[in-house]
Amino acid sequence: MADRNPLLHQRESESPILVNKQPSLDDTIEQCIGNFGWTQFFQATLVSFAWFFDAQQTFISVFTDAQPKWHSTSPSNSTCNNICEIPRYSWDWDLPVHTSIISEWSLECAGSIVTGLPASSFFLGCLTGGFVLATLADSSLGRKNMLVLSCMFMSLTGIFTALSTNVWMYTTMRFISGFGRATIGTCALVLSTELVGKKWRGNVGIIGFICFTIGFLSLPGVAYLIKGSSWRLLYLWTCVPSAFYSVFVYFLVRESPRWLYVKGRKEEFAETLRSIAAPANRSSLTQSFFGKVR
Repeated sequence: MADRNPLLHQRESESPILVNKQPSLDDTIEQCIGNFGWTQFFQATLVSFAWFFDAQQTFISVFTDAQPKWHSTSPSNSTCNNICEIPRYSWDWDLPVHTSIISEWSLECAGSIVTGLPASSFFLGCLTGGFVLATLADSSLGRKNMLVLSCMFMSLTGIFTALSTNVWMYTTMRFISGFGRATIGTCALVLSTELVGKKWRGNVGIIGFICFTIGFLSLPGVAYLIKGSSWRLLYLWTCVPSAFYSVFVYFLVRESPRWLYVKGRKEEFAETLRSIAAPANRSSLTQSFFGKVR
């Protein structure tokens, strides 16, 4: 036992030095934003609200692409349940033809492939956008800019969707809309949780899912308010507010401090931590930490 390996003895003697290592990036950020404040709550909630508009565009086709109810205008065909088997003059829609793309573009007998193509193209766009845009939030654009661009892209595409003149143009716009909104959920979740400390990430992450549920539940209410009006109004009522929301996020929300530090933008990193830190931590952090970063 006396002839122990001298290298092992040297490592054991040096091991206490490792305990006094410099704090990591996570430790530093946690020190700044570990205490949950109103500024963090406001920004995390505002970011998570992107899920509200995302849910509306995801399920909007349930109302705009639905086949309206119809009634027979000829007593001889009153027992028929298939409008494709009776002449067009012997039946009519219960609501005006512009309430759905099915009635406006006479797609009632086009088949399930054509009528279901817009909804399918939207989710195909989501899949494509997920592959193409997945790395931009981590590489060049950042979480906030990617969220703003995705929401604005989805909003503007939805507005142009309301100008569609046929099912093929409508399908194309739905694909582009799905492509643009593919990263909204991930960017909103990551950005909202990176603005708070570890203790609050689980609670803040739930806000996004609550907003998504509220957005889905709001669609029947909006559709009921414009019942009998054009399906195009449903896109305008949901997309125009989303466009204004994108502007608010751009000016009112801070970028992820972790992303700023990784990209070497230490001035913005320090300013972001100072702006979202709890008031009790700001004075001490300004003296001890921010001077070192600069």
